[in-house]
Amino acid sequence: MTPDLVVFDNDGVLVDSEPVANAVLADLLTSYDIPTTTEEAIRDYMGGSLGRVRELNLARHGRELPADFEDAYHAGIFARFPTEIRPVAGAAELLDALTAAGVPFCVASSGTHERIRLTHDATGLRGHFTDARIFSSQDVARGKPAPDLFLHAAAKMGAAQARCVVIEDSPLGVAAARAAGMRVYGHAALTPPERLADADVVAGGLGEIRALLGV
Repeated sequence: MTPDLVVFDNDGVLVDSEPVANAVLADLLTSYDIPTTTEEAIRDYMGGSLGRVRELNLARHGRELPADFEDAYHAGIFARFPTEIRPVAGAAELLDALTAAGVPFCVASSGTHERIRLTHDATGLRGHFTDARIFSSQDVARGKPAPDLFLHAAAKMGAAQARCVVIEDSPLGVAAARAAGMRVYGHAALTPPERLADADVVAGGLGEIRALLGV
């Protein structure tokens, strides 16, 4: 099916930022005496908001993270992203193909607007996305796995949710897309394919997803 709207997660789908972002998060949590590896950060937090990181650590460890946690995290990733991240293989080509085919697309990410823009600048993807095509968990009351962000994006883009396809690389994102009543293609990069099993299709790369989209 060629959809009326393709909704991309950003980190891990369009920009290869998850290893750096989760290394920063792991180091930060470890500095708070919550020993965490990058692999554990990817497993436990990837795809969610920083608010969810706070909630999980309170539930698991009975620990409130410091008031400046978000600021410290953003300082860490903003220092490293400009020189350490790259576009995901095939991202620019897929966006070009969608543009040529006249298929609308947007980004709906758990990251802040500032983070999304920084990653697009660092990877050369900024020209593909006007502000009207960028949606952040900052825009809604509940982040993934709640459906709010995807429903908000579809409404702003004027697309019926049943005619949207979401491209996601995290179980939280897949759950959010399913809850929104949208078709979802899992992008198995850092996430083992079995953790994306609730997606309609699990693909190994954006080339496969381009074929599925028919562009």
